[in-house]
Amino acid sequence: MLLSIILPCFNEEGNISLMYGDLNSVMQSIDMDYEIIFVDDGSTDNTQSLLKDIIKSDLRVKLLELSRNFGHQAAICAGLDYASGDAVIMMDADMQHPPQLIPELVNKWKQGYDIVYTVRSNSPGTSRFKKITASLFYKLINALTKINIPENSADFRLMDKAVVQEFRTLKESTKFLRGLVVWLGFKQYAVHYNAAPRREGISKYTLWKMIKFAFDGITSFSAFPLHLSTFFGVIVSISSFVYAAYAIYMRLFTNETLPGWTSVLVTVLFLGGVQLLSLGVIGEYLNRIYTETKARPIYIVRNVHQNMDPK
Repeated sequence: MLLSIILPCFNEEGNISLMYGDLNSVMQSIDMDYEIIFVDDGSTDNTQSLLKDIIKSDLRVKLLELSRNFGHQAAICAGLDYASGDAVIMMDADMQHPPQLIPELVNKWKQGYDIVYTVRSNSPGTSRFKKITASLFYKLINALTKINIPENSADFRLMDKAVVQEFRTLKESTKFLRGLVVWLGFKQYAVHYNAAPRREGISKYTLWKMIKFAFDGITSFSAFPLHLSTFFGVIVSISSFVYAAYAIYMRLFTNETLPGWTSVLVTVLFLGGVQLLSLGVIGEYLNRIYTETKARPIYIVRNVHQNMDPK
């Protein structure tokens, strides 16, 4: 049996050698052949050069060099497309996904589970703000969609070859892996772990990227924002008709003067705000439709590097 290990990399020159060394040490305790697939997602540091040096001395290591930075999710998809193992493990190269957990993932797979995913019990170095917003995100997406993503689940998981083959049939351009893996079904098992502190470099997930990631997840699996826009439209329309009826009544049947600029200004601003919000939400969904109709690949592999020398 062959185990494929996928590691997307973006400017991880300080962690590559450490991760490679730990992986090899861990794999000595597992009675399986294995391949390590590094996916260089447009790194601008010395990451690619270090990986090429590793390839020269290890026939089990493969490097997918993407033509530019396509993003973490796309890099994982590239690795999945090139993996040939009976089981595939995806994990980050920043040392926060401990390789020491691999034997347990493999053991659960051998027991009959198709997907063995991991859940972070503790993340040292993570700010309180990020923990709170992450918790809110999982609660929100689970409330708005028909899937149930475990809170604090990570893109560190093992998938059986049959699951990988089904995943490859999903052709959508904006892939939200944590949601798609749950959506696929199959027999799944959760393994809890404590994330290791980042040894080198900084997190690549900025606040803006986290917001985009959350929005991609919600819009990929829920039309609730569109329903919310409709709801606001109905409420505003009813309120407008009620206010118009009130204004006409006051003008025709009383001598009282209506408040002028304040009420008009508040009404106009409120209506304008709701309209812009609704148009923005509709625009996001239209953008996704537009992206899907173009059917562009989610990644482009510039080169595949592998040592084919049998010596």
